Amino acid sequence: MVMTGKTDPLYLLLISVHGLIRGHDLELGRDADTGGQTKYVVDLTRALALREDVERVDLVTRQIIDANISADYGEPVERLQDKARIIRIAAGPDGYFRKEELWDYLDIFADNLLHWLYQQPRMPDILHSHYADAGYVAMRLAHLTGIPLIHTGHSLGRDKRGRLLATGLLNESIEQRYHLSRRIHVEEDVLANAELVITSTHNEIAEQYELYDYYHPERMVVIPPGTDLDQFHAPDGSEINTAIHKSLTRFLNEPEKPMILALSRPDLRKNIATLIEAYGECPKLQRLANLVIVAGCRDDIREMDEGTQSVLTDILLLIDCYDLYGRIAIPKHHNQEDVPVIYRLAALSKGVFVNPALTEPFGLTLLEAAACGLPLVATENGGPVDIVGNCRNGLLIDPLDKQALAEALMALLKDRQQWRTFSENGLINVRRYYSWQAHAEKYMNSIKPLLGQQMPLPKVARSRNSLRYQDRAIFTDIDQSLLGNPEGLLEFARYIRDKRRHVFFGIATGRRLDSALTVLRKHRIPTPDVLLTSLGTEIYYAPHITADMAWARHIDHYWNPGAIRRIMSEMPGLTWQPKNEQSRFKISFYYNPDIAPSPDEINARLRQEEQVVNARLAFGQYFDIVPVRASKGLALRYFSQQWSIPLGRILVAGGSAADEDMMRGNTLAVVVANQHREELAQLDEPERIYFARQPYALGIIEAIEHYDFFNNND
Repeated sequence: MVMTGKTDPLYLLLISVHGLIRGHDLELGRDADTGGQTKYVVDLTRALALREDVERVDLVTRQIIDANISADYGEPVERLQDKARIIRIAAGPDGYFRKEELWDYLDIFADNLLHWLYQQPRMPDILHSHYADAGYVAMRLAHLTGIPLIHTGHSLGRDKRGRLLATGLLNESIEQRYHLSRRIHVEEDVLANAELVITSTHNEIAEQYELYDYYHPERMVVIPPGTDLDQFHAPDGSEINTAIHKSLTRFLNEPEKPMILALSRPDLRKNIATLIEAYGECPKLQRLANLVIVAGCRDDIREMDEGTQSVLTDILLLIDCYDLYGRIAIPKHHNQEDVPVIYRLAALSKGVFVNPALTEPFGLTLLEAAACGLPLVATENGGPVDIVGNCRNGLLIDPLDKQALAEALMALLKDRQQWRTFSENGLINVRRYYSWQAHAEKYMNSIKPLLGQQMPLPKVARSRNSLRYQDRAIFTDIDQSLLGNPEGLLEFARYIRDKRRHVFFGIATGRRLDSALTVLRKHRIPTPDVLLTSLGTEIYYAPHITADMAWARHIDHYWNPGAIRRIMSEMPGLTWQPKNEQSRFKISFYYNPDIAPSPDEINARLRQEEQVVNARLAFGQYFDIVPVRASKGLALRYFSQQWSIPLGRILVAGGSAADEDMMRGNTLAVVVANQHREELAQLDEPERIYFARQPYALGIIEAIEHYDFFNNND
């Protein structure tokens, strides 16, 4: 790719939502959400901030205020080093939640982060999201700002579901715990919208991303993470006198034997149980070596989350089943500083590091072990393929084949020459292939061609002469929110006229402008100050119904209506709606559920044909396609920024699934009573989403009183 002309130092914004992130004493292994990704994003932030072509790096994560964890995670700003900070943004309740429980708060996170960004001296040059949840947030920001999005998946939902099914878990159980359908849907959207996807290995591209509809390897680049070679290095003998050495040896009858070391989170996917079974069923292996499992930290297993509790309980039951007492060590606690020492102790013992995970997106622990001179036995699924291929320091195994796992461990423990060769190869090649300096260099070379390709959405100076007293807004859909109760509509119209001096009145509708104006005049509804029409693809302002051309230019990104019409014409069960329901940025069909493909299948086909759009089914019978940067919710947030109206002072009324994206987040929302309100029953944010008892326009008035809207100054 050709480099662009941008030469000013860059402002990079990294987003990693879940887990516990801070700049010191990372609690790696505390739970399933505080693992390698946590360390990766902190190390990446530091490495990028050391470069002269970088002005500033902010790592954004969720602010957590919880008496059960350190107060560090509640600090809004933490300085990492010169030019690098951790920024913590509030999202939903204060407490600490596992990542699967955060999905409903991501819109709030995105709204709060966008508000924070607009307060900064400048906008970022790049948004870099980590994992699907951050991908969702960054994608919303990219749609609203035009800033290029790059993404790192770390692990992928489709691959995870396949591996979990292979263990015998039922799909229903997997879905209930991990919400994988929602995650996979977001991953599909992120892949379609990202300008660049950064992976750690070629295996991720060839075997994991290949499972997705929008699979374009030319938009992907392999940049392996680095290793801190000051921390992780060959042993020097001092490790014997450490506290962690004493903590491990107290478990063992013969502590001088080689150590088979497994170090990971207590997570089902890490497959620790299979390792214990392989060891327990092989007396020869037990005679050759001790097994050391470092699986996070714990005080009382009974007080841990369900998933962690289940894994640790299974480990203890297996130890008892195979009567491995005296041959296995499983310490309750270790510090971050202990981890390099544990690797070096294993190397001193002429042991082996083992990673039996069902799949390993990359495998930072493999690099750390190799940097300490430990040979590897690792899963053949994922990142270890590249690591062992580059470092030539270990063996790959099928993680579900207990016999193969035991034989690989015995082969390295018995063949001293092979052990020495693998140990030396690891020490040399980790330094050669996996340094943070090399990572940052390739990272910058990969992102610079993206700069200047997109035009950020400007903030337009607006005249507020006649509207200078309006500091809040009410937006409502027409058909399922406003109309339906004539008496209520008359009362609402009087209400708006009385409050017009203080409030913007806006319409957000799927109708075209002409249709919307006709209905409003017919029902004598006051002319709105702003109309978001055709599902948010067009924005008009009173009194002259002036089109916002900046918004039109912004949403034209990736829009290819000719290709979309060609693709859709080949699908059964879809009939074109009349021309008066179509517009430049809206393609609409009648949908026959008896013969038409499902909405997911239609979206998959569009992605496979490289069409990046926002497509959805409404009321079970209307299928609409608009540009990916357009929706009622995105148009509403654009209005909020342009007119400096905080989202907390915008009341949004909706009555069907078509309104969901403008109701999530920081707006004050009301779901009015009507026949379609069940489509919004999944919304659950009691402080900002109110389910009115009254129907249609009366429900909006009820919500105004519920929120004390005209005295609310959020």
